Amino acid sequence: MKIILVIDDNPDIRENTSEILELAGYKTFTAENGKKGVDAAVKEKPDVIVCDIMMPDLDGYGVLHMLRKNETTQHIPFIFLTAKTERSDFRKGMEMGADDYITKPFEDIELLNAIEARLKKSAVLETKYAPSLQGVNQFIRDIKDTGLMSQLADQYEVLTLSKKQHLYQEGKRPRFLYYLVKGKIKGFKVHEDGKEYITDLFSEGDFMGYPALIEDKNYDDSTVVLEEAEVMQIPREDFLQMIYGDISIAAKFIRIITQNVKEKEERLMSLAYSSLRKRVAKALVDIHAKFNSTGENKPIEISRDDIAHYVGTATESLIRTLSDFKGEKLIEIREGKINISNLEKLRNLLY
Repeated sequence: MKIILVIDDNPDIRENTSEILELAGYKTFTAENGKKGVDAAVKEKPDVIVCDIMMPDLDGYGVLHMLRKNETTQHIPFIFLTAKTERSDFRKGMEMGADDYITKPFEDIELLNAIEARLKKSAVLETKYAPSLQGVNQFIRDIKDTGLMSQLADQYEVLTLSKKQHLYQEGKRPRFLYYLVKGKIKGFKVHEDGKEYITDLFSEGDFMGYPALIEDKNYDDSTVVLEEAEVMQIPREDFLQMIYGDISIAAKFIRIITQNVKEKEERLMSLAYSSLRKRVAKALVDIHAKFNSTGENKPIEISRDDIAHYVGTATESLIRTLSDFKGEKLIEIREGKINISNLEKLRNLLY
């Protein structure tokens, strides 16, 4: 059961707020002034704090300041409950780290919605997301579910792209965050010697192009459609507002992005030092996982050239290795499609 601390010097408002929350299934504690509120927060470690601004001795701003300085309470969501509506008061509270405002008098549903939104946000910030595209996508979906990214509703244009059509190209300035509704897209770079290297593979549910948006730089790779795709494009300005409108969300997102960069670096190290067999095996496992994120067992349908570019080898060498894997019954090849027969053995290939 989630715990809510209510701090208010007005006994009627304090008890009424507490009653509303308890009827909604929350456990509540109350404090009649700022000093007792700080003590209660440190002792009880509530999940959310609802605090009045105008109180004697220690006002709401003072309570927020003291709790944000304390390591054990600095991340607790904090909602101001106030009759003051001047813009300067809202700005001051938000600059100090408040999460939300509710203006008195308020409706029961307004209070409960604010509490629920803060609890959802806290759950997202506490979740450990995988350092992968899937982790990034899940994080953004979860943020959307909190209501903090409600702009991601079906209000943006969805483009239909044909096979071999480019979505964005290296060196161009980013204008959108892209969401892959349907299909497959690859990210790639072309080296000075003309060889292509695949940087990413995208499937349904993936977001694309966010590193360039976050770092405010031109794209450092290109993307091309592998099979007919539907892509939703979200304007750069909306994306930045959604992400950087909340510093804690921005920090969490950047940490996941940084982990994803480390994952790419590890793949590059693998390309440099692993045997060709292990590199091909890892590529097949990665691609299989990428295009079977829902637990299905679909065959790999991308071209041999694309797999070779993902591995970083010549297509002829890839084909010979695939032939070896087929002979070892690690994979099956039917009508050009690769079916993995023994995923675990392929994942743990020793040489």
